Amino acid sequence: MIQGLIGKKLKMTTTFDSENGDAVPVTIIKAGPCKVTQVKTNNKDGYESAQIGFEETRKLNKPSSGHQKRSESNFKYLKEFPVDDVDSIEVGQLLDCGIFEVGDRVSVTGISKGKGFAGTVKRHNFAGGPKTHGQSDRHRAPGSIGAGSSPGRVWKGTKMSGHMGSERVTQKGLKIVKIDVKENILEIKGSIPGSVSTALMIEKER
Repeated sequence: MIQGLIGKKLKMTTTFDSENGDAVPVTIIKAGPCKVTQVKTNNKDGYESAQIGFEETRKLNKPSSGHQKRSESNFKYLKEFPVDDVDSIEVGQLLDCGIFEVGDRVSVTGISKGKGFAGTVKRHNFAGGPKTHGQSDRHRAPGSIGAGSSPGRVWKGTKMSGHMGSERVTQKGLKIVKIDVKENILEIKGSIPGSVSTALMIEKER
């Protein structure tokens, strides 16, 4: 069985625990339906996995449309997931959020919100400079970057201003609170990477 699905973030809201009435923050995800577009085996590819597609589109280039010709599909998103038994999976097989159960723990991977160009205070939580003793313009300055005659250069990886966000992020150990199999909707406790309509990989934790 394939251990995950591709989905799309819809919104965040609040639901209530049926047992104790506590308010629970949840993210609502449209998860599937997905279709198996390729099955990879040890003999042919050196490992076992299944590639699935989500959200059909007409805007595909020739390599992508040719790759999906066998499954007779045109999906915008393609992702690979590990499988327990590759013999039970076949190209064209449909998957929905029925593979999950309420209470399951999942890992969700997506692209985080882009923040644009950010300074060191926002990007790396720098403290900034002193606000007294005549330093009127150093409140959010990064300060020294430590390059003297030795080593005579700036070390790679030095924390500086730059592009913030738009990175691949994985949130682990998230709990599924509610499942609507008919509408392919998952309600997952807590926040999830990305803005509304971000494509997500939802994978069951083993």
